[in-house]
Amino acid sequence: MLESLNVWVLGLGAEYGVNPYIFAVIYIGAIPFFLGSIGWLVRNARAVRSTVLPAMSAGFFFISAYLYLGIFGHDIPVWVWGFVGSLLGFGSASAIRDTKRKIASGRSPHSISPSR
Repeated sequence: MLESLNVWVLGLGAEYGVNPYIFAVIYIGAIPFFLGSIGWLVRNARAVRSTVLPAMSAGFFFISAYLYLGIFGHDIPVWVWGFVGSLLGFGSASAIRDTKRKIASGRSPHSISPSR
């Protein structure tokens, strides 16, 4: 069963010009860099320093896997881009809301709070 799932996933990757395992590595590998960028952004905001570079860094790591899809993929269905756009919109709004809370509360930028 795992072998047939692997064949299906690799077949989709070949059809659209991307390696799904590279996508997954970028997606998961960017998480610590994204969190580090958010910590940098919170620290700079509290110190009343520029947040432009940390915000740009966080944004890049947030979309890095989808950049891979956009650059190397071909013939990606429109519904996939709609789904990706929805994920990015919801994720961005959530990250911005949580970051603003962390800045306002004075908590450590690396503390993880349960979602409400």
